[in-house]
Amino acid sequence: MLVSVLIPLYNEEEFIGELLSGVLNAPLPAGTALEIVIVDDCSTDDSASIARSFADRYPDRIRLFQHTSNRGKGAAVRTAVRHAEGEIGIIQDADLEYNPDEYPHLLKPILED
Repeated sequence: MLVSVLIPLYNEEEFIGELLSGVLNAPLPAGTALEIVIVDDCSTDDSASIARSFADRYPDRIRLFQHTSNRGKGAAVRTAVRHAEGEIGIIQDADLEYNPDEYPHLLKPILED
């Protein structure tokens, strides 16, 4: 089962590298795989270039999309949902508000029906 981690991104250069490292190394329940869908909402800092460097290093796991104008978090989430290929989606804020180490706890009730 594929889990899509959807990351709306706007001006989080301080956290995005650490976050992506955490998501890439997040523990997952057996039988699940992970894709990361990042939508940069027209950041004015280096957030997009940091995300791009991760996407270039992990093209089989990370895809980056960019809005041409700032449209807000909701629009970034909707864009990410349109591009997600997983059966399950997790919205992950780019500012480390949520800990990727908690994914197994979040996924457990879904996987158990």
